[in-house]
Amino acid sequence: MKTLKDILVVDLSQFLSGPSATLRLADLGARVIKVERPETGDICRQLYVSNVKLNGESSVFRAINRNKESFQADLKNAQDKEMVLKLVEKADVLVHNFRPGVIDRLGFDYDTIKKINPSIIYGEISGYGTEGPWKGKPGQDLLLQSLSGLTGLSGNADKGPVPMGIAVVDILTGSHLVQGILAALVKKGKTGEGTKVSVSMLESILDFQFETITTYYHDGGEATVRTASNNAHAYLGAPYGVYETEDGYLALAMGAIPVLGELLGCEELKNYPEPASWFTQRDEIKLILANHLKTGSTEKWLGVLEPADIWCADVMNWDRLFQQEGFKVLKMIQEVKMSDGYKYETTRCPIKIDGNILTSELGSPILGEHTQAILSEFGM
Repeated sequence: MKTLKDILVVDLSQFLSGPSATLRLADLGARVIKVERPETGDICRQLYVSNVKLNGESSVFRAINRNKESFQADLKNAQDKEMVLKLVEKADVLVHNFRPGVIDRLGFDYDTIKKINPSIIYGEISGYGTEGPWKGKPGQDLLLQSLSGLTGLSGNADKGPVPMGIAVVDILTGSHLVQGILAALVKKGKTGEGTKVSVSMLESILDFQFETITTYYHDGGEATVRTASNNAHAYLGAPYGVYETEDGYLALAMGAIPVLGELLGCEELKNYPEPASWFTQRDEIKLILANHLKTGSTEKWLGVLEPADIWCADVMNWDRLFQQEGFKVLKMIQEVKMSDGYKYETTRCPIKIDGNILTSELGSPILGEHTQAILSEFGM
């Protein structure tokens, strides 16, 4: 049995952060009713990461809103608002990611909602928190990556700020909201009391950098310095990085430099026996490594390093990864089906419960698909 069976979630969120949270709750068995504005719905329906459409709408929307029901309502319309409030009255969880102030104007702020449903778990996401001079800034992923210092950690030293090529802030924030909601549901199970759970994108991406920020505070506030080449972590010493080989790329994590020199047949690396030098002289060590690894194939180096228990990996693209037995055995791709018969492949929930993977055959909803059925079910 899925662990959140019989939990009802009313989802007022859109874009990525909030919907990624409610997707995970749905994967765990919750019933998620997604409230969408008439005609346009969640803006993410038309927010494309590429020119790929699935059944006429954004692949992002299809991926992040599977296994949910769509209820069409205009929160600015008094009659529609009353219907949604009746749903909230029956709900266990409410989720939104409106900017601070907007939710209050709509009449769905926590103080109002808890009068209607005192035991509700009220989850909210903001960009920068609800206080301070930044609270009104747009909570967009690239902007948060840039402002938070994250872009100063990736790429080589001469490449300028480098953002991650995925909406990492949105997804992390959604994950943190889920953690808070699950903790609040445990509390509710013990006390019957509701809880307000608040997460901001800025706090989430700062927490993501806990290692580097802690280091920064305890090394005299020295500026972050990335390696000149093969950078994969701004603070770790050599050999940590990705290196070109004769026919591809090789990832190397931590390892003793002289040992690598012996295994790889690179005499120059044996000149760095002291661990401290792997940090203070990491640029020159990486350059030596980079030049040497180009003289052999990825398979050759893996054949030498893996038996010696050196942490290393082939660098794959998705085409190659999806052909590997190590990927196939995970069964991470599932096929889902919309009510009109349209089928598409997407990822599944990564969590196992009692050894069982969590899948669902239900794809994303058509806008307003479940409105009439929900109205009838809830007597509206």
